[in-house]
Amino acid sequence: MMKKFVLIPDSFKGTLSSKQICEIMSVKIKEQFPNAKTVSIPVADGGEGSVDCFLTALGGQKIFVKCKGPYFEDIQGFYGLIGDGKTAVIEMAATAGLPLVENNKNPLKTTTYGVGELILDAVKRGVKKIIVGLGGSCTNDFGCGAAAACGIKFLDDKGSEFIPVGGTLNRIAKVDLSSFDERLRSVEIVTMCDIDNPPYGLTGAAYVFAPQKGADKSAVELLDDGVKHLCGVLKEELGLDLSNLSGGGAAGAMGAGMVAFFNSKLKMGIDTVLSTVGFDDVIKDADVIFTGEGKIDSQSLRGKVVIGVARRAKLACVTVIAVVGGADGDMSSAYEEGVTAVFSINRLPQDFSVSRFNSAENLAFATENILRTLKITQK
Repeated sequence: MMKKFVLIPDSFKGTLSSKQICEIMSVKIKEQFPNAKTVSIPVADGGEGSVDCFLTALGGQKIFVKCKGPYFEDIQGFYGLIGDGKTAVIEMAATAGLPLVENNKNPLKTTTYGVGELILDAVKRGVKKIIVGLGGSCTNDFGCGAAAACGIKFLDDKGSEFIPVGGTLNRIAKVDLSSFDERLRSVEIVTMCDIDNPPYGLTGAAYVFAPQKGADKSAVELLDDGVKHLCGVLKEELGLDLSNLSGGGAAGAMGAGMVAFFNSKLKMGIDTVLSTVGFDDVIKDADVIFTGEGKIDSQSLRGKVVIGVARRAKLACVTVIAVVGGADGDMSSAYEEGVTAVFSINRLPQDFSVSRFNSAENLAFATENILRTLKITQK
């Protein structure tokens, strides 16, 4: 009889959160395998909801901090202390997220300053590791706001100090690291980043992502020029060539900023999650792993949740069932990576605009029938 299930799905974008999916699956497992243990590990990609996912999986506490919002206004930000309190999880969306600006989007003027304040607060509490999630940002400031909050000074050509925003990156003539908070140098900082866009250019931060943050054509060009300019300054001042940094364009080029200013490593979100929760140990005695995402396709093979989970599970010889909103194209590559089977939750040929409202019901139906099939194999 099956004794242990591990649930580690990504969210179904626009319908169900990872936590909701875990809850629905857990109920169905309890019905069909009442004596089985269920371990839920909800996953977020670094954007909104990442802190809650880590706290659900590992326990800990949410810390609330008065800090600066996207327009330097006072807001209440937050981050999570997980495990033994020595690791902090920060989602930049908590202080620099799109929902915070609502109908007042303008990446020329928004800042990541509050993210830096959260980082500092965590350091003051004695953490040894900080995980920063990039995603859902309203900014294009290269992470300069966060860097400034942590003591880095940005000077213009007259030697005057200022806090750069997206529209003023071009003014930076010198970067002074002498006042950077020394405590940060002894803290490991990992940045969750699931895109491979470079900092600037046609596939960079401004051209690809700034329009959804409120930038028109002229603003996109100005933002891109600013990021390119700062890359040039950093190369000259610090000897860092970030021009082709994979993931450097994430969150308004904050990916590049985390590397340049915080000596951070950019890592795929799912790899960071799996390492942090001790996934390899969790699945050692598991019978089945349930994972999934809104849609599995060729993009899913680039390190997203399903494939990241499957690769680890394959090494441990554990069955992986992917429950998805939709499956597009040939799945043979997914099977080679370690996915045992893929099931779509949709029961009727409906457009997503209709089926999305039935996602919870459809997921419960699909999960129950998968479990009923598994029960047969146990007889």
